[in-house]
Amino acid sequence: MRIGLDIGGTKIDAVAVSPAGDVVDRVRVPTGFGPDAVVAETLAVVRSLEVRTRSTADTIGIGVPGLVDHETGWVRHAVNLGLSEVALGPLVAAATGAAVQVENDVNVAALGAAQAMQLDGPHAYLNIGTGLAAGLVVDRRLWRGARGNAGEVGHIPVVADGQPCVCGQRGCLETLASGSALAVAWPGHGSSAGTALFDSADAGDPAAVAVRDRFVSGLASAVRILVVTADVESVVIGGGLATLGERLLALVRAGFDGAARTSPFAASLDLSSRVHIAPVDRPLAALGAAFLAPAPAVSTA
Repeated sequence: MRIGLDIGGTKIDAVAVSPAGDVVDRVRVPTGFGPDAVVAETLAVVRSLEVRTRSTADTIGIGVPGLVDHETGWVRHAVNLGLSEVALGPLVAAATGAAVQVENDVNVAALGAAQAMQLDGPHAYLNIGTGLAAGLVVDRRLWRGARGNAGEVGHIPVVADGQPCVCGQRGCLETLASGSALAVAWPGHGSSAGTALFDSADAGDPAAVAVRDRFVSGLASAVRILVVTADVESVVIGGGLATLGERLLALVRAGFDGAARTSPFAASLDLSSRVHIAPVDRPLAALGAAFLAPAPAVSTA
């Protein structure tokens, strides 16, 4: 059995996956703060799934929102969890006896999207959360690049002398198409800024239309960059703002279709058919975490 955990700032979402690849159980509990609480709750969730499924985990994968050393399993920095230089992977492995891998949450969501949507070949998962970043997967295996920065499209500057970005540059894509960008451009709505913005734009508010179109244009640029530079077969849009669903996807595709009518190169990319919305009813990050580790060898003796 595989177990995958998505450890977020507010909850741990965990799944047990059978050898056939089916999710057989799921547990969600609140996340604590600090290394002791996070490690204890991770172990409690693992034990709960093992008891509920009457199975023992062979592999455990963990997704964490922060800077992770995937080779050692150390969480270097995860501000929302209160973690800094924590040996999360080794601690969980020592307590459970399972093979444990730890990875950034966007990367495990990319693996989960590939698994849930049955995507083979190269594809990208573009996460629109507080920030904007992508995970790249080739034949259901992560591709991190030479230095682990593959998919960091949010920090590509696209507007000369644009808004300051948290990375220290100006005019990055993240300042146009992210949850934090919407919070600045359409303030006062908290976590529902995206829905509030689209509702106001649909009602004809010209200010909302301008903000929405700028956001959609930035998102489309991120998709275009991923396709042109990495030539991925598909880009799956996920994250909190993916709940906008078809309302968002239709506008992105309309922009691609308009460009294709005037540019033979844009038409050759066939971008409209290559962009999709992630299924919001599936635990993608937890599912992807479950598939971080290779399947254990089966003895034929």
